[in-house]
Amino acid sequence: MGRLEVELCGQRFDNPIIPASGTFGYGREFAELYDLNILGSISIKGTTENPRFGNPTPRIAECSAGMLNSVGLQNPGIDKVIEDELPNLSKLFRKKVIANISGFSEEEYVRCCEKISECENVGIIEVNISCPNVKCGGMSFGTSAENAAKITRAVRRVTKKPVFMKLSPNVTDITEIARACESAGADGISMVNTFTGMRIDLKSRRPVLANKIGGFSGSAIFPAALAMVYRAYEAVKIPIIGMGGISCAEDVIEMMLAGAAAVQIGAANLTEPFVCKNIIEALPSVMDKYGIDNLKDITGGSH
Repeated sequence: MGRLEVELCGQRFDNPIIPASGTFGYGREFAELYDLNILGSISIKGTTENPRFGNPTPRIAECSAGMLNSVGLQNPGIDKVIEDELPNLSKLFRKKVIANISGFSEEEYVRCCEKISECENVGIIEVNISCPNVKCGGMSFGTSAENAAKITRAVRRVTKKPVFMKLSPNVTDITEIARACESAGADGISMVNTFTGMRIDLKSRRPVLANKIGGFSGSAIFPAALAMVYRAYEAVKIPIIGMGGISCAEDVIEMMLAGAAAVQIGAANLTEPFVCKNIIEALPSVMDKYGIDNLKDITGGSH
């Protein structure tokens, strides 16, 4: 077993570095820059049952130490992803991927999960519960422990593959949501999704994003994400994929010490396309500096 290898639900990864859903597309553009097979895995773009154009533009804005996005889950729909995107990705990436699914009702989550489960190159299903529940006034599924558990149970029933619930940080107590998902049968947790944020253009005196409010990500959120992973690690026994503002090898080690078994890199891919490659290459020397023999041994090491 290599020094960088980690394990999630019995699946071995060459390293813990996974590009986050929505920041890496289906890998095509990045494959022109470096060999994708150096990555631990790839979390593909969030997929809904039907094609979505997404929100009106402008839907991305830069800000200090991060970025705002309100893309609105633009994707070609589950059937197109299964027929075209996943087979194309398998030609570029030999390992299993993490399929990120989204839905606006319990039934949509179930149908997406059932379909994507049949794909051979999908190793883990990541369920984004930050979507608005159209049957409950648009409130995000992930803001209620009851609703989070409901979606977890529903998708867990229709797949034999590991299910990781992707949690929103925009809640009163994220440990309550994490415990609810664990009790409902989740195999793991991905955390955290973007924080709520906005900017206002001083000249027009209007929000910069057409949708007014969006998701804030980037290095500014790292301390907040780290604290949430730390607390969740003490609350649940299932593995955590940690994310939120990671941009260097030191951040990876810090996040794993807080409790993550693997990590995802999001916004940093958009400002530095080589960031995942750079982190993987830097990890051995940083591990040497801090006396770390094997990465898998440090998860939760700060507790």
